[in-house]
Amino acid sequence: MLSAGPVWSVGAMSGTSLDGVDAALLLTDGQRIVEFGRHAYRPYDDAERAVLHAALGCWPGAPEVAAAAEVIETAHAEILSEFPEAAIVGFHGQTLAHEPRGRGTHQAGDGAVLAEILGRPVVWDFRSADVRMGGQGAPLAPYFHFACAKWAGLAAPVALLNLGGVGNLTWIDPRLPGPESPGALLAFDTGPANAPVNDLMAARLGLPRDEGGALALSGKADPEVVARFLEHSYFMKIPPKSLDRNDFHGLLDRVAGMPDADAAATLTACAAAAVARGAEHFPIPPQSVYVCGGGRLNEAMMVALAQRLDCPVAPVEDIGLNGDMLQTQAFACLAVRVARGLPTSGPATTGVAAQVGGGQISRAGSPA
Repeated sequence: MLSAGPVWSVGAMSGTSLDGVDAALLLTDGQRIVEFGRHAYRPYDDAERAVLHAALGCWPGAPEVAAAAEVIETAHAEILSEFPEAAIVGFHGQTLAHEPRGRGTHQAGDGAVLAEILGRPVVWDFRSADVRMGGQGAPLAPYFHFACAKWAGLAAPVALLNLGGVGNLTWIDPRLPGPESPGALLAFDTGPANAPVNDLMAARLGLPRDEGGALALSGKADPEVVARFLEHSYFMKIPPKSLDRNDFHGLLDRVAGMPDADAAATLTACAAAAVARGAEHFPIPPQSVYVCGGGRLNEAMMVALAQRLDCPVAPVEDIGLNGDMLQTQAFACLAVRVARGLPTSGPATTGVAAQVGGGQISRAGSPA
């Protein structure tokens, strides 16, 4: 059992960009942020990344999944062992497939294995309960995003935009008392973000990303490709809604004949256009959009967002947050919420019918 009041929790996140594992400490009671702690990063090497990439789209039982789970568990055990002061661990795992209205959601990696290795309780499998109850199972960071807005002392509606492999938006009204309050949140995936650009760079140039957006800045986006991209049926859906990393897999085919710079510029423009289309769903225009994730370091992406959105766009560092660790810190917070029986998602964040507390808790010495 956790002690009463705030506790140190460590979250671990391996995102859809497949670059590595982030881990971060958070002092929290599950509802408010008391203090941000230290953090660390453990990159995947090329061989590990290849194993994970081969397992994308796979469901439990597929031969690629066991190898991917071993990579995930090994990498997480290595980095989480560096945080002995944490009383509890929030382990997201690696999303390999996500079909909330089909086969469900699949995050590879076993929290029970990590609990045995680390000798501490591990909260994991955060999404399945939400999906079983009719929700999208994503995004899951919004309840933490609400706590961030409170911590930052924001007094008007704002939006937090995470640009990882997939983009997601959280609209927040911090004037309300909690994330469960009606009208406090609206959250949804916007569309592909870094994943298509990263895949393009890997396939054409053998590089993990368009560093700083330099290649895209030197190219010219094709407006016809962007317009066709926005005709995708996903953009017609009313949020909450969520995506799998590969739901827009055909997008790379549309830039296949372009020079590298123009292809990167076009894919970047598509990501920004998806965010702007999503912003049309906000109940009240936000005072600002604050960006976290790797996309905030892409100048071409930030320029494109500023051109398409009707409010200021800035990195979350402008309000004192860490844009590299925000999603990871979210799972540290969610772990405490699960352990204390607090909801982790609701109708306005995943579309689930009622407030849901997702996640299961594994403890060392307990049956797997």
